[in-house]
Amino acid sequence: MKIPLSQCCRCISTSRSLNKKVIPNNAKNKGVSSQLWLKRQLSDPYVEKAKQMNYRCRSAFKLVEINEKYKILLPGQTVIDVGAAPGSWTQVAVKEVNSKSDPVSTLERVGKVISIDRQNIYPIEGAVILSGMDFTEPKNQTNLKNELGGTKAHVVMSDMAPRASGIREMDNENMMKLCYSALRFAVQVSEVGATFLVKLWQCGQSKQLETDISRFYNNVKFVKPQSSRNDSAEVFILGRSFKGLKLS
Repeated sequence: MKIPLSQCCRCISTSRSLNKKVIPNNAKNKGVSSQLWLKRQLSDPYVEKAKQMNYRCRSAFKLVEINEKYKILLPGQTVIDVGAAPGSWTQVAVKEVNSKSDPVSTLERVGKVISIDRQNIYPIEGAVILSGMDFTEPKNQTNLKNELGGTKAHVVMSDMAPRASGIREMDNENMMKLCYSALRFAVQVSEVGATFLVKLWQCGQSKQLETDISRFYNNVKFVKPQSSRNDSAEVFILGRSFKGLKLS
């Protein structure tokens, strides 16, 4: 019997190791917030599992869980990963859509993954990487469209987040700007039936974003993977079955 990967992740450590208090040796000279972050990292089973599976960071398992439940990534699909650094979602997408294979030597359909981030992303076999490019700039969205080569995307997914200022209202507003930027792009490049996945922070504007996504996608819902930390305000909106744009 095949056990889902997300279930395996929840069982990777014994109860003893999961409950063990981890005290990092190099935390002495760090600030309080840095010490708390370091302790959390060292106690997090997903961090260790990411290392074991060669994922660049633990966020890979959020996409793994969503995909296991909703089957949004399939062989042969074209996927655009927005805010991709350091590349863990791209790694998952490459595997699931089979973009690393040679189309001549495989029986499965071969997909395509295009990833963009303003930060540098080290190359990932099977993915087209657009590093050092701010997705929100129109010229860089044009570069993305050029990489599509006239085809349409099956999945547009965004893990973007703004640099936190510490002012909640401002941070929420900036996050929403990124979400709507990803949505506007997705409806331009997606084929009918496509999927849109976007990260946001739970706030007063969340419901309005859900409503706006529903204008373009038939099935819309909030998703909170188990690998998303309990103390995190992040949540994802998943839009499936893109309706397409009606041109007047």
